[in-house]
Amino acid sequence: MRDSGAGDSVAVAPGEGLPVGWARATLRELGEWYGGGTPSKRRPEFWADGTIPWLSPKDMGEAVLSGTQDLIHESALVESPVKLLSAGSVALVVRSGILERKVPVAYVPFEVTLNQDMKAVVPHQGIEGRWLASMIKALERLILDRCRKQGTTVASLEVSRLMEIEIPVPPLPEQRRIVARLDEQLAHIEAGEAAARTALASSEILRDRITGQGACGGLDGAELFPAELEKADADDGALPDLPLGWRWARLGEIAAVAGGVTKDSKKQSDPDYVEVPYLRVANVQRGRLVLDRIEKIRVPAVKADALRLVNGDVLLNEGGDRDKLGRGWIWEGQIEDCIHQNHVFRARVINDVLDPLLLAWHANSFGKSWCDRNGKQTVNLASISLRKIKLLPVPVPPREVQAELVKVIQSHVEEAAAAHQLAQGALAQASELRGALLHAAFTGALVPQDPADEPASVLLDRIRAQRLSAVKPARKRVPRKTTPPGQEELPQ
Repeated sequence: MRDSGAGDSVAVAPGEGLPVGWARATLRELGEWYGGGTPSKRRPEFWADGTIPWLSPKDMGEAVLSGTQDLIHESALVESPVKLLSAGSVALVVRSGILERKVPVAYVPFEVTLNQDMKAVVPHQGIEGRWLASMIKALERLILDRCRKQGTTVASLEVSRLMEIEIPVPPLPEQRRIVARLDEQLAHIEAGEAAARTALASSEILRDRITGQGACGGLDGAELFPAELEKADADDGALPDLPLGWRWARLGEIAAVAGGVTKDSKKQSDPDYVEVPYLRVANVQRGRLVLDRIEKIRVPAVKADALRLVNGDVLLNEGGDRDKLGRGWIWEGQIEDCIHQNHVFRARVINDVLDPLLLAWHANSFGKSWCDRNGKQTVNLASISLRKIKLLPVPVPPREVQAELVKVIQSHVEEAAAAHQLAQGALAQASELRGALLHAAFTGALVPQDPADEPASVLLDRIRAQRLSAVKPARKRVPRKTTPPGQEELPQ
């Protein structure tokens, strides 16, 4: 997004002149920073009849928060690590996988507590919270580049470095004028983004409908009839009708289906093993392959030969989130000697009985709901077994109609793709506009400066003086009362 780039230019050009009345300060100087904590789940009284908002990453999304999903009891303020922050704080996520691409930030207009993956800054008097939240969001790319910790399992930010980022600060009245203008302009941009996202979702639904119906012969008004399929140990649901001459088959009847390799960490140094690239679940998306990051694995040479992918192999996911079951696409020989991991199935059509495109389209439409019904769910992951995926019902048209059928479906897909591209272009344009707007806001070009405003330098000097003279009160804790066994008080 361009707003991130705009933030970079705001924060990293200390030699440039500032607009009239502006001054520089670090994020640390603009407010008091607080961390969070989670009241013990083993203390149900902390969570029963809660009235105090408890903010966690799942609540983030709105620029101005309207509430939290979880509430805690007042007792948790005394006997757990959480702190109650005053209304008007700015909260941000500092530990989450989402920090690979963005920093969720929000203005919180109500009293709130935080969980341990959050930080918040309560702005000092003279710093407008809405302005500060927008500024931090504009600094997103800079924050990710400078403050993201390397080598951690879950992406996280080094908050001490974040707080030392220096930014330009306008006078308080101008901060408020900036917020008012941003509210007005961003409302128009967000309306355009909402329309573009709706169009994008509609184009994706249309594409899936085209490929799903087309693979079953339901495009262009073809007459359809019920077709039989031999019963098996699977929940097939209602099978679509097919054109005359088509038939239903099980995937295992028309394709050689194989699971992939399981990584054996203990044998990765075996000199008799060969190193080959392999596909993971992340590489196999619905309707496309993502090959920008390919990992390698060492396996026995015979295993590498047995699992080597060939043109036309249809790849289907075995596990992951439930909506990922059975999703996949066609291998076209993009990487030499590539194999696949155990969480990805390979379906190789036997004797060219079915065009791989028809199989992939069908698996990504009908197969999505079928795998959902026939898969298994553990606490964290869903999966479908090799035995089950071989039972996937597949429509098989006569060979002589398949080539023309593929052309028809592809022509409709191209129309949906054109609408999809237009929607993506509209989203990109909205992002550009948002970036330009934020850049103008934080370089003094969005609203006029007023010489009558108290200069930010005076404001910042006052904040610094107050910080030096302030004594932070110790946090009061009420000790939990404990009574030795056998000395419990009797009722009076």
